[in-house]
Amino acid sequence: MSRISVRGFAVASATAVTAVGSVVGVASGSTAAQNNDAEAAAADATLLADIPVGEQAQVQAASLTQQADAQAIAADTTAKKDAEEAARRAAAETAIAKKKEAADKAAEEAKERAQAKLAASRSSADFPVQSSYSIAQIQSMARQMVTSSQFQCFSNIVNHESSWNYRAVNPSSGAYGLFQALPGSKMSSAGADWQTNPATQIKWGLNYMNSRYGSPCAAWSFWQANHWY
Repeated sequence: MSRISVRGFAVASATAVTAVGSVVGVASGSTAAQNNDAEAAAADATLLADIPVGEQAQVQAASLTQQADAQAIAADTTAKKDAEEAARRAAAETAIAKKKEAADKAAEEAKERAQAKLAASRSSADFPVQSSYSIAQIQSMARQMVTSSQFQCFSNIVNHESSWNYRAVNPSSGAYGLFQALPGSKMSSAGADWQTNPATQIKWGLNYMNSRYGSPCAAWSFWQANHWY
């Protein structure tokens, strides 16, 4: 290869180096860096003219490697910024979701407390006395005295114990009423009309579940494991 060809290659290599310098300059945000790279490339072009033909491939490979390294640095910088921004967005979304979850939970707990307070204030006197009561009427009473989150568990126990028959009597043990209290007379703590008033029985049964197990659902969990409560 002639000396002119060598100079041509030198110019090409210098151009590559200049491009590398520009990439690095853009990544760093430095105009001075770009100018310095351009000056260095011009100087290198002169020096490359004196490089032997056999070493030109090595010079070209080194130039391309330098260019690739600069591009990799720029790409890594961009990727890092993108990852940081994505992490910030994810953290913000998580914080918002947790805040909403906490607010929803607080609202639900407040609702439960209000329902429990209202239910606790109910008594048999709140319901008109009748000579007899249908299952639908008894269940309606229970819904007014038991919080909505606990009603299904409460209902499950009554279903298994008496099928909502407030006059149910166990022929073997004498257990009585909706909850098959044994003896039935213990329900008198809720009212003297425990034998004939399902509202009195409901109040007693709810108090029993809350005091012994903490809630009707806890009582139902115990019932499922032992078939009694």
